[in-house]
Amino acid sequence: MKKFKLGLIINPIAGLGGSVALKGSDGEGIADKALALGAKAMANQRTLQALTILLPYLEQIQIVTVNGEMGENTARQLGFETQLIYQTDSEVTTALDTENAVDAMLAHGVDILLFAGGDGTARNVCHVVGDSFPVLGIPAGCKIHSGVYAVTPKAAGRVVEKMVTNQLVTLTDADVMDIDESLFRDGVVKAKRYGEMQVPCELRYVQAVKSGGKESDELVLQDIAAHVINQMEDELYIIGSGSTTAFLMEELGLENTLLGVDLVQDQSLVASDVTENELWSHIQQAESVKLVITLIGGQGHIFGRGNQQLSPRVIRAVGIDNIIIIATKNKLSALDARPLIVDTGDSELDNELSGYMSITTGYNDQVLYPVASPQ
Repeated sequence: MKKFKLGLIINPIAGLGGSVALKGSDGEGIADKALALGAKAMANQRTLQALTILLPYLEQIQIVTVNGEMGENTARQLGFETQLIYQTDSEVTTALDTENAVDAMLAHGVDILLFAGGDGTARNVCHVVGDSFPVLGIPAGCKIHSGVYAVTPKAAGRVVEKMVTNQLVTLTDADVMDIDESLFRDGVVKAKRYGEMQVPCELRYVQAVKSGGKESDELVLQDIAAHVINQMEDELYIIGSGSTTAFLMEELGLENTLLGVDLVQDQSLVASDVTENELWSHIQQAESVKLVITLIGGQGHIFGRGNQQLSPRVIRAVGIDNIIIIATKNKLSALDARPLIVDTGDSELDNELSGYMSITTGYNDQVLYPVASPQ
């Protein structure tokens, strides 16, 4: 029986800067700086989660990939038959490695190209593929604005599973988006469309492109902020990223790191744009901690996208009962009843966070909304 040829490319440094507040891994020297600050590469671990879904079909799949950390090690760790079609000698892989590997896979004739990375990786793949060949991304970067990614690593595995088992999978064009990381690190979001690629159209598993723009209902945001501020005591408050939490900081009269994590106590700014290690240190010294977060519009992620500083150990130290989720009802309605997503990289914690959580949607106004772990 002819085997399903699964092309696999991993950007092993994708998302490396997330936990250390560098907002990504693009740019010369950023990966080295992130490693020096104690960041750990997670792209291979997230690829492992995706490929584990395919273990029941081990004998039906051949993984066509790149040597070492760009695919070979993870595929062989799980026991898949592996064929190498590109070799890299780089200690730190580059965009050119990704593009050369994609080119080699297209020439080899894989059935679908599965790649792990962020928006920068999607741009590299798109530069070679265009919209001529089916691809699917495993989310592993800090920035996931592109519509070519599955909602979680496990969801990527589920989509490939449908193809391996000969289920009908419709292809559609999805936008490849990215932002300027140099501006991003200064708190400026400037998004740009770089093209489109063909992806399997499985709405349950493949994400919508993030909703853009500023919250339109300012009165509702004022109500939400007033409610949170009224509840604030002398505890340490961790304020997550996003425009909704930024409005809260504005109402407090405090400077805000729109795309990072800030610390507030006694309604005063304690620290800005903290790393995971800095955050952990502050938590250890605090008597009580609360965490205020919001969701990514159009996608529904509350953990695992753009806030890698909020690591599993941080979330556990805070405690589920001390997590405050804020969002407008319009933002929740835009999800079309899809659950909020927790993708911390720790499946046990994801399961603990799953179920129904209270969302603050106004002054003394909360709704219960479902939260789901990756599938």
